[in-house]
This record gives sequence, structure tokens and C-alpha cells, in this order.
Amino acid sequence: MTRMHIRMKTKLHKTGKAKFIYAIIVCTLIAVSLFYACRDRKALITQYSSIDRPAKVQPNYAGSVIPPNIAPLNFVIQQEGTGYFVRIYSEKGNPIEIFSRKPAILIPKHPWHELLDLNRGRQLNLDVYVEFAAGASSSKGENIRWSRFQTLTAQIAPEDIDTFLVYRKIRPGHGTWRDMGIYQRNLSSFSESVILDNGYFKHGCVNCHAFCRNSAEKMLLGIRSAVYGSSALLLEGDKVQKIGTKFGYTSWHPSGRVAAFSVNKVRQLFHSAASEVRDVMDFDSLMSYYLVDSKTVKTSPNLAKKDRLETYPTWSADGRYLYFCSAPVTWSDKTVVPESYDQIKYDLVRVSYDLDRDQWGQMESVLSAEDTGLSILLPRISPDGRWLLFSMCDYGCFPVYRQSSDLYMIDLEAAKKTGDFAYERLDINSSESESWHSFSSNSRWIVFSSKRGSGVFTRTYIAYVDKNGKVHKPIRLPQKDPAYYDSCLYTYSVPELITGPVRATKEQLGRVVRSSENISVKMPITMATPKPGQPPEYQQPWQTERE
Repeated sequence: MTRMHIRMKTKLHKTGKAKFIYAIIVCTLIAVSLFYACRDRKALITQYSSIDRPAKVQPNYAGSVIPPNIAPLNFVIQQEGTGYFVRIYSEKGNPIEIFSRKPAILIPKHPWHELLDLNRGRQLNLDVYVEFAAGASSSKGENIRWSRFQTLTAQIAPEDIDTFLVYRKIRPGHGTWRDMGIYQRNLSSFSESVILDNGYFKHGCVNCHAFCRNSAEKMLLGIRSAVYGSSALLLEGDKVQKIGTKFGYTSWHPSGRVAAFSVNKVRQLFHSAASEVRDVMDFDSLMSYYLVDSKTVKTSPNLAKKDRLETYPTWSADGRYLYFCSAPVTWSDKTVVPESYDQIKYDLVRVSYDLDRDQWGQMESVLSAEDTGLSILLPRISPDGRWLLFSMCDYGCFPVYRQSSDLYMIDLEAAKKTGDFAYERLDINSSESESWHSFSSNSRWIVFSSKRGSGVFTRTYIAYVDKNGKVHKPIRLPQKDPAYYDSCLYTYSVPELITGPVRATKEQLGRVVRSSENISVKMPITMATPKPGQPPEYQQPWQTERE
């Protein structure tokens, strides 16, 4: 190589290196400028006027107890301004500071989780500053552009909530539906995925999902289809089977060997004028149970009385009792709506069960509708066996349609000592319907459906249950877009907390629904019993659709 070639190559190399160094310098200067700009901007907020009230924010988490592993609780500042600054902090760790030109505050995920995890059991603080138009002055005549509102506070719970939440999404149609599905949401993020939607089986109905001990390793899922018949999908890990009959409301025995379920002959009816024109009535029903090992369905005289309506089963934490709701049949013609439909009220009862001998005891009254004056529905027992959560409304079997429906709690430990199942109405109730509730695996959290806010759409709420049974102010299921629910036209119902995700894919579940292979079972015969392999008796949408 000649000296000229070497000199030219060196010159080009130096030129390229110079450009690279120049680019680094430029980027560094830009970064330093932005840093000092931000620093100076923050420094400006040392001069502010104080407003003697909290800022209006939506959702408002102030006063709530939040899970330490929950997704960022994004919110909107409902104060007019040209700029917004938020500081989120606690006793330990670095504060989260967010500048925004828009009132929507999106909290970064990793700093949020780090802050909450470091401060379990401590207070979370939120300072809100709003920048007003230039030229605005304080009462002292100073040119102060920022106002600071009172600090908003929430409490970070010591205990996690189960990582996944399963629910059904459906539009609140009065007479028909098209799209519905069962979804799972990772509560530590905003990730949502489909477990099964009805597009996989020609827009039938998918509902009544139930898990054993808050685990996705054992699940039952109800299917109703005019094309593929009624069935229940049994998921055990990655294995999926179809049971060739309809399961209604279902509850797993804690052993995972038995699933109790109701068989209901329900119809939807409509009022000519009311704030909620829809209603649901149970014309006939019974309680049955499925034995997983023998693949058989059985019932018992105390679970299927001809003069009673049985529904909403739930097992005690030790598996020794099956609790359910029971109402007397006070009319003779079970094909028409009785005039006294609004007088049908359900009692809360239980029957003892010996799993090893597969034997049932006598029915016992837990709480009587005659004593409460209300219909008692949807009992759920905490996994630690301490608390019995249920709803009560003015009448009937479907509290989501009853504005009067509220949540109540019984301390089973105290009841065991005194023999008195004393109940208390929870402070978290609203003026709208509360229903569809369940516990976390550690018994410290409940999720429930509420129509608060709109009176039309059910949304999922999360509330902390402390060791004394006090249920604290709930938070709404958080979304990445804090204004999401303002335009969401879906209802969220039957929320169930689970410790891990459902592993079976929607394609796998869809194939099983469409398959002709199933576990054939012989059902106890009543008016409510579906015919094996046949589509639902009532195929009109207004007679099968329920939230």
C-alpha cells in the first residue's frame, strides 16, 4: 500500500471518528440541557400557592387500601390547568415524580412496584400540583403559576392479592347478545387475555366459571349452545374434557374430588316500567354434585326437595359443609310467573358432608329470610374459614338486577362459639347493586361487582379485608387508560381470583366444545334437568341471557 493510500485512509478514519465524537457531544449537550430544564422546572414548584382541599382526581384512591402488587393506579386530575406535576412517595425508596401537559397521569410500572414493595403496610402519599396560565398571581401579588393541593393518602396492604383475576365480559343487552367471553387479567399489569369467547362455538353462552382453591389447575366452565348443546368443560392442568350436561352455579370441594352445582330452570322476565326492567326467576331447581374420580353425578334428598328451590352452592373451607340458598315453592303451576313473584325470598342453609363415605346429613338453617326480611344469595366463604360473605336484596334469586342488593358478612368463628350467625352490612355498599363476589387465596382480599356510578354497567372492585373483618374502601379494577370506563360498554361479572393463569388455550377449549366426545353422565330427573346432548330448552335470547 502506498503512503498516499495510508494518508487518505487515516484522514477518512479521523473524519469518521470526529463525526462520531461530535455526535456524542451534541447528544450530551442536549441531555444536559433537558436535565437542567427539568431541574429548573421542578425548582419552580418550590414557589406555589396552597389550596386547602384535595385535588379532584378520578378514580379517587384516597382512603383506600391497595395491594402491594397491583398495577399502577393511573388517574385523571380534574382541575383545569396548563401543566401538572405529581409526586408519589412513602417512607422508603425514591419518590415517583411525573410532569404532564395533560391531566391524565400514567405512572411508570417498575418504579411503582418498587415503591409499593418497599413500603408494605405503610402509607402512600400523593401530592398534586397544577400550573395555571402565566400572569396569574397570588393574593400577595406574587407571580406564582403553580398551586399545590392537599396530600392524598392511601394505605399499602402488607399482603399481596392473587395475581390473576377471571371474569366474564358481556354487553348489558336486554334481550340478546352476540359477543361474550371469559377473560383473565394479570393484576400486576394491564395484560388481559381470552380464556374462551363464544366466537369459537357460534355465539353460544359461556358462563359459570369455578376454580378449586383459587387455582387454575382445576376449573369448570359452563357452555350453552343451540348448535353444540349444553355442557361443562373440566380443566385439569393442560387436560380438557367435556362433561355432557349443563352445570349451573358451581363450587369445588377443597379436595378437588367433588364439585357441587345447581341445576336451574330459569327465565328472564321484563317489567313494563322500572329503573331496572329485567328480572330473573327460578321456576325449578335442585342441587347435584359431580364425583371426579367416578365421573358420576348424584344428588341427595336434602339437596333436591320438590317443594324448595336450591341454588348458589359454596363449600366450607374444611369441606365438611355445603352451604346454599333455598326458597319455598309457594305456587302450583311452574310454567307461569306467579303473581307473588316479588315475595320469593331465599334462606341460607347448609348440609354436612362426609367425603370419604360420600354421605350427607340433615339440612340446617343458617340464616332465615323471615328473620332478615330479605332474600339471601351468593354465599362465599373465605379460604381460612373465618368469614362468610353474601348478598341480600328485596326478593328473588338474581341480585345483579336488584338495586337493593348489598353485601353482608358473618364471622363464622364467632358463630361457632355462640351458635348465632350474626351478620353485618358492609360499609363499602353503594346505592346501586352489589353482587358476584369472591375471596383471594389468603382471605385478605375480596372482589365484587357493583353498578355504582352508572346504575347500568357492572364493574369489578377490589377491597381489603383486615384480620378483624373490616372491609376497607375499594378500588375499581385499574386500567392503563384512567378514562377507560367512561366509554366501556361491557359489564364485568363473576370475578374470581386465582394464583396463576389458565394454561389451556382458547383454541384448545373451542375444539373441545365443538367435539362430539364427552363424558356421559346420568342426571337426576326434575323439570330443571336438561336433556342429555340437547340444546337448551329455551333458545330465545331473552330467556337464556344473564349478566
